[in-house]
Amino acid sequence: MIPAAFDYLRPQSLNEAIRMLADHAADCKVLAGGHSLIPAMKLRLAQPKTIIDISRIADLSYIRHHDGQLAIGAMTTHYEIESSALVREKCPLLAEVASQIGDVQVRNKGTIGGSLVHADPAADWPAPILALDAELAIADPTDFRAVPAKEFFVDLMQTAVRPNDILCEIRVRTTASSVAYVKFAQKASGFAIAGVAALVDTANQTVKVGITGVCAKPYRAKAVEQYLKGKELTPETLAKAATRATKDIEALNDIHASAEFRLHLAQVNTRRALERAASR
Repeated sequence: MIPAAFDYLRPQSLNEAIRMLADHAADCKVLAGGHSLIPAMKLRLAQPKTIIDISRIADLSYIRHHDGQLAIGAMTTHYEIESSALVREKCPLLAEVASQIGDVQVRNKGTIGGSLVHADPAADWPAPILALDAELAIADPTDFRAVPAKEFFVDLMQTAVRPNDILCEIRVRTTASSVAYVKFAQKASGFAIAGVAALVDTANQTVKVGITGVCAKPYRAKAVEQYLKGKELTPETLAKAATRATKDIEALNDIHASAEFRLHLAQVNTRRALERAASR
């Protein structure tokens, strides 16, 4: 199908984009990689009067490391994260997740910021962002603010990004290599039916687990983390912990998988992700 008519704006800087957004906030959309917005426009599920294309703002595409923290510009593509030696060294979980997103074309064009703001319940990025306790820097017409990952995802396809906001940076602390991302994917799209990101700190006997694809918004598996705190990470304890991955969770039920299947996959993939991370 053909999208409804719209005005197209292409700012050259973040400040210019913010000004444009403030002027057209009543009925406009920000275009990043385009993998979510363009299909919705073609189906006329979205009919914005104005498109603000931020894909060519160079200041929003980078990977930097400073003082134990990795900063990634929101317009950095999945492939740039996947192939970055700096990411593989400082935060290998992000590189592992990026390599499992969609296909080559998607990874070369899609961006981490666009995916996070779209907040598709089956997207891959939310799981590691939650597990890493990431911080997301958001710009608005007057200032910048930092939002912790646990407050960023609000509901189904809803985030802390407001109509006049632009997500500009994702920040994570340097991590060890004891990490893993395991997912069961939709065959056609690669989206996660159940994706689990795990970080294991063997020295302190603690873990962090982020889960995506199972319910309306991604979540931290706190019951798993609390059960394993201070315990030796044996196959038996990991298996028992994984059964707590879906505690109090209301799973999605759709054409891709039943709620029961999603809950089962979440537990299986939690065990597998923990075992893989612990083995590293």
